[in-house]
Amino acid sequence: MSSVPSSFALPERILLGPGPSPVPAAVLGALARPTIGHLDPEFLRLMDEVRDMLRTVFGTQNPCTLPMSGTGSAGMETAVVNVVEPGSKLLIGLNGVFSQRLADVAQRAGAEVTTVDVEWGRSVPAELLERAAAGRKYDVLATIHAETSCGVLQPLEPLRQLADRLGALFLADTVTSLGGVPVDLDANGIDIAYSGTQKCLSCPPGLAPVSLSERAMARLARRTRPVQSWYLDLTMITRYWGQERVYHHTAPINALYGLHEALRLVLAEGLPVRQARHRRNSLALAAGLEALGLELPVAKDERLPPLTLVSVPDGIDEARVRQFLLHHYSLEIGGGLGKFKGKAWRIGLMGHGSSRQNVSLCLEALTRALAAQGFTPRGDALAASGAVYAAS
Repeated sequence: MSSVPSSFALPERILLGPGPSPVPAAVLGALARPTIGHLDPEFLRLMDEVRDMLRTVFGTQNPCTLPMSGTGSAGMETAVVNVVEPGSKLLIGLNGVFSQRLADVAQRAGAEVTTVDVEWGRSVPAELLERAAAGRKYDVLATIHAETSCGVLQPLEPLRQLADRLGALFLADTVTSLGGVPVDLDANGIDIAYSGTQKCLSCPPGLAPVSLSERAMARLARRTRPVQSWYLDLTMITRYWGQERVYHHTAPINALYGLHEALRLVLAEGLPVRQARHRRNSLALAAGLEALGLELPVAKDERLPPLTLVSVPDGIDEARVRQFLLHHYSLEIGGGLGKFKGKAWRIGLMGHGSSRQNVSLCLEALTRALAAQGFTPRGDALAASGAVYAAS
């Protein structure tokens, strides 16, 4: 390199895609606080507060509730490798990219994985999974509570009941639901859950909250061989997050400052209020999109409030629409994944980004982007979304 690059200048973006979500100024400010040691008494106090707040947001009393160093995918691996070992039996329905990834992670850990293919954009019926189980017992029943690839919210109660009949631990991916829709681990009987900080918690990516019930921890204690991953081994990490404070790895100190502030903001708003805000803005966005004449592939009663899947109309170049939004509005939405690649957009209204202002901006920007390709809207998107707010 012939010269030292100048400091990197970044544009401000309005993040309305599948993640990351917009980060509040208070969280960005927390990230910039002075770095101290990972065993400093003040940092240990912050860790305890993070754990307490995470328990409240997860809706659990689980002692093993903590943020893993890594993104949501590290949370997925943590959840799997600590309770699965070669020969373990896992049952999961495949209805999107992340359920497929979860099955892959389990297979790599040596589990015998039974999968049930479900139409993408639909939740997984418990009766299909029970039929596939065919009377066999399983160690783990797994589900994606909020399938980010297609905007589906999975009902939890029927799967908890099925897990009881299978004799299985119940594992749930809550990456795009935690902080945006009710998760309530204890009330829903979820034994193993993981999430990410960059969705409805509105914190930068890099940490993965996880929580394991006493039953799951008992399964971990009965393992016949060490956890496959040294880095993600909760038998060691819980000794650092617990009273012993045994060194495992250097914690991402400033990232935890950010998570502390993000969780504080969630609880200051109040979970019921925050969840109602996500639901209201999602309904307003859906009404506006449908007024434009756009199709929402996910059934109304299965839609995930923090993320909406939108079909691309015939004759429209979906990538050009996203480029238009980025160029003219500095606004980001996501393209489709997997079976929806090139066929859909994913619009996220997550955490700090879930606001009436962003709903209106997104609808206005989409109207212009589609018009630039000759698409004529069926009706007035802003009026339709406004009617939802007026009625709420």
